[in-house]
Amino acid sequence: MPELPEVETIARNLRRGTDSAPSLIGQTIQNVRLLWSRTLAEPDADTFQGLLPGQTVIQTGRRAKFLTLTLSESILVFHLRMSGDLRVEPCEFPPAKHDRLVLDFQSGWRLGFNDTRKFGRVWLVNDTNSLFAALGPEPDDPALTPERFYEMLHERKRAIKPLLLDQHFLAGMGNIYTDEALFRAGVHPLQSSETLDQQTAATLLESIRFTLALGIETNGASIDWVYRGGDFQNHFQVYQQTGNPCPRCGQPVNKTIVGQRGTHFCPHCQPLKGN
Repeated sequence: MPELPEVETIARNLRRGTDSAPSLIGQTIQNVRLLWSRTLAEPDADTFQGLLPGQTVIQTGRRAKFLTLTLSESILVFHLRMSGDLRVEPCEFPPAKHDRLVLDFQSGWRLGFNDTRKFGRVWLVNDTNSLFAALGPEPDDPALTPERFYEMLHERKRAIKPLLLDQHFLAGMGNIYTDEALFRAGVHPLQSSETLDQQTAATLLESIRFTLALGIETNGASIDWVYRGGDFQNHFQVYQQTGNPCPRCGQPVNKTIVGQRGTHFCPHCQPLKGN
C-alpha cells in the first residue's frame, strides 16, 4: 500500500510534471470515463460525470494517504489503498487493463486511476472537512511538539506500532515507515505507548519525521509492481531484512506479527521494556 511518502511523491509529480508527462496544473477536463462504478465513493456516477467536464486542475495535494486534486469548482480525492496508481499518458493510448477511472484533458493528455485489486476509492466534494475530520495530525505539523506527542502517547494504552498505524492518532503512517522509525528510535513495536518517557517520545517523533523525510527525498519505496520509481527500499534498516544482520549490532533482524501486520525489528536494539 502506498504510504505518506509515496502519495506525496505522486502528488508532487502530478503538480510538477515528469520527463515523460506534463504537469496537471492548468489542465482542463474534457471527458470522464468511469470504467468501474464502485471505484466512486461520492457522489453518484451521473452527477460525477456531469460535474467534472470543464473544470480545471488548480493544485495537487495530500492529506494522510489521500491524494487531492483541487479543481476550479470542487475537489477530487483519491485513496489508493492496496494497489492504486495514477498515471498521466497521451489520450491516444488505449486504457490500461485495470484502469477504473480516466480523465481526458483538452490538451490531449489523460489521467488514469489504475487499481488492480479494486480497493481504491474516489470522491468528488466541495470541501474535505468532513472526509478528513477524523484524521490525526500530520507528522510534520508544527503544532505536534514533542510535549504534545508525549501527551498523546499517554492518553492511550496501546502497543506502539498499532497506535502509530491508527490514522486517527497520526496521519499517513504505514507498515514500512513505522518499522523503520521504531528501529531508529530503539522502541520495540509491542512497547505500550504510556510507558514511553519524555525523552523516548521525543526521539520517536524525531525518528518518524526523519524516516518520512528520507522517504520523500528518495521518492518512496518501490517494493512491488504497484509503485515504481522510488529508492527508499535501498535505505531499509529492518523492513524486509529478516535474518540479515542488524546495521547497528549485527544480530539477526527478527520478524513477528503485531496487530496482524508483519513487523520487522532488532530484539537487541529494540528491547521490550517492562510495561
